[in-house]
Amino acid sequence: MVFPESEIREVYDRLVATRDRIDRQELPWDALEEFFTEDVVYIDQGWGRIEGLENVKKFFVESMAGLEGWSFPRTFTAVDGNQLISGWQNRLPGQRADGTYYEALGISVLIYAGNGRFSYDEDILNMVHVYELIQESGWQPGPGFNIPPQSPKR
Repeated sequence: MVFPESEIREVYDRLVATRDRIDRQELPWDALEEFFTEDVVYIDQGWGRIEGLENVKKFFVESMAGLEGWSFPRTFTAVDGNQLISGWQNRLPGQRADGTYYEALGISVLIYAGNGRFSYDEDILNMVHVYELIQESGWQPGPGFNIPPQSPKR
């Protein structure tokens, strides 16, 4: 079944609004659970393939610990069938002397499953660029920071 584009966009807009509240530290990262199915598959560049809602909730909390101050503003959204593609910035805290941000483009590919939930999310970004930005900005991880697993499931 193909769902209406307006429904998919509305759910994604709510997901982004929730994520914005998380960026402002008004909600914990696992608050995103309401937007994913029980059997969700989430693929992250560093953390690998995470399957199932409970594991994804744990991933959100562990992978984002110590990244307080980072934000992820959206740059575009496109929908084709039940697939949504979103561009966003992986924005580190602070700005350069010229006022530009330390940021790297990321792309998310999500599959909408209906009932306000996505069954798949894959985040794609250039981790080398992110590491270069970390060095350039002088950013240091906050308390509880976790590095990705040495050999994640791919």
